[in-house]
Amino acid sequence: MITVCFHGAESTGKSVLAERLGYSWVPEYGRTYCEEHGTDLTMADLLAIAEGQAEENRKAMAARPPVLLFDTDQLMTAAWAQMLFGEVPEVLLSYPKADHYLLFSPDVPWRDDGTRFFGTDDRRARFAALSEEMLVRAGVPFSRIGGAWEEREEQARAVIQKLRGSPGG
Repeated sequence: MITVCFHGAESTGKSVLAERLGYSWVPEYGRTYCEEHGTDLTMADLLAIAEGQAEENRKAMAARPPVLLFDTDQLMTAAWAQMLFGEVPEVLLSYPKADHYLLFSPDVPWRDDGTRFFGTDDRRARFAALSEEMLVRAGVPFSRIGGAWEEREEQARAVIQKLRGSPGG
């Protein structure tokens, strides 16, 4: 089983692409959490989101699909913690890591969906930089995904096919 985690700033196509690729995938727990509890988040909320995501990821992993996509994981929650509160609790860095991460560039238009925070160019750029910083800090392998929507899909498919060890996936 290969696990691939989608990572990066808001509104970069992660959730849409995770669903489109046709692999087993785990949706973003934080979105559901914010829709139920609101977006006035505390650090305790971020820790609850991290644990909720971990539980969803564990459940999906138990089925052992050949490829499993995580819409997000605790390294993304760590970027949120740094962006919102200026610190990252160590526990967010201690969760199991995906085999590979796809880092989505913020080079497509931002869209407000009611649960997003960082729509200005400067805040979006800072959040994107923090997202990358968490991957580097954790020492995990990652590939950059960017460009137009179609390019993102092609790039993601190519990386996953390479991870699977065959040109056709």
